[in-house]
Amino acid sequence: MSSPGQSKPILVLVAPQDIVNVASVVRIAKNFAIDRIRLVNPEMELDAYRIEGIAHNTADLVARITVHQSLPDALADCIYAAVLTGRERAAKRSRLRPREAALELVARVEDGPVAIVAGREDSGLTNDELDCCDALVTISTDPAHPSLNLAQAVAIMAYESWLARGGDRLPFKRPRRTAAAAPNALLETLFADWTRALWAIDFFKTRQPANVMRSFREVVFRAGLDAREASLLRAMGIEISRFLAREGLVAAATPPEAPPSEEP
Repeated sequence: MSSPGQSKPILVLVAPQDIVNVASVVRIAKNFAIDRIRLVNPEMELDAYRIEGIAHNTADLVARITVHQSLPDALADCIYAAVLTGRERAAKRSRLRPREAALELVARVEDGPVAIVAGREDSGLTNDELDCCDALVTISTDPAHPSLNLAQAVAIMAYESWLARGGDRLPFKRPRRTAAAAPNALLETLFADWTRALWAIDFFKTRQPANVMRSFREVVFRAGLDAREASLLRAMGIEISRFLAREGLVAAATPPEAPPSEEP
């Protein structure tokens, strides 16, 4: 499989009517590494300044937008086109869900350019325009409310295309601050300090200390704290005892055999 930045489909919008929708589609294209957009007879002024004002940091993509007189002209160099439509058709056609269509686009791009086609905001595409495309792509929605906004439909298809190109293989960024795993000695002091803190607030008055602390240990172990996190949690327990001391409050009971606390 090629990298997500490769095997990119071309995005073709037929007669878009709203510059906000076009700008939203531009931003979506940037999000999912689609770097070519073609407009067929746009019914709005192609104002690059306004588009960039809505979709920030997209000037390079906006500069590459091309305008075409017809859908066949926009698809002239494409060897496969998948068109988004919710319209039912009497004629037998290849119908796909977005995930299937995305996989097909990735498979076909080895032979030449491929395209995702979307139509007018108010009426979609005509039958003649649908006939220009290889497959109809229908997004599954509640039948009682099937209509999607143009940008929403494009976002779903662009996202599936990104996944089909291997987008989910990109690793999450590592945290800027890292810390070593918490050693056992640190955890034992943490447990001792929290035992002391819970005794100080009389938490064990109606509870079994051993059972409570065993459950507390299990929670901490499951969390897999690093040394920085363990030190922070330990400091919280210590501060409870210190606060009570500063306020002149005396615990109802003291923990048996609790070692003296040290600075975290």
